[in-house]
Amino acid sequence: MAPEPIKVVATNRKAAHDYFLEDRYEAGIVLTGSEIKSVRAGQINLRDSYVQPKDGELWLYNAHIAPYEPAHRQGHEPRRPRKLLLHRHEIARLIGQVQQKGYTIIPTQVYLRRGRAKVEIALARGKRQYDKRAAISKREAQRQIERALKERER
Repeated sequence: MAPEPIKVVATNRKAAHDYFLEDRYEAGIVLTGSEIKSVRAGQINLRDSYVQPKDGELWLYNAHIAPYEPAHRQGHEPRRPRKLLLHRHEIARLIGQVQQKGYTIIPTQVYLRRGRAKVEIALARGKRQYDKRAAISKREAQRQIERALKERER
């Protein structure tokens, strides 16, 4: 059986640069009608967004979903908090991890699966400046190795 197709709508590329991403979860997201239409059109930005627990639930904050132009009268607030849908045991585990020092939950991508908007969230630990520099130098070294191998093949 073929895997079900997913359409990636938005990614948070800065997340891997700023955080060590550990556990990843798929969460549903509660959206209004104009919001889902904007998401399907790719009008979502996750750059400064984060997830926080509130009253035993997880909420997505600061994700920008652009207003859907044809629905301007019944439009939505672009940066309003949005509830995430996960199993109770997943929420409990994530809340327990966040209460530990240094952990946060960030969205890494938004995609459509079977017509429904899903958010991939990751349990993350912040990188220090020297960690970021080490990752950049490692990536540059790998590029130089690949270039040298490519030159050698010629």
